[in-house]
Amino acid sequence: MSESDDLRDRARQMHDKAKELENAAEQTPDAGERQRLQEKARRLESQSEQISDMASGDIYPIQ
Repeated sequence: MSESDDLRDRARQMHDKAKELENAAEQTPDAGERQRLQEKARRLESQSEQISDMASGDIYPIQ
């Protein structure tokens, strides 16, 4: 498996986890917990997009 395939797989896993967190946030009655889960989902989704962009060659990682 190439490095770009590894990155795409990681991005997909992070995207899936972000969706799980969003779903959990929608189900929780606690407003504070809902906000925490939504923020974590947003961070994961943002990271997922960055990794996906690196895999496609659109951006390069900061070193």
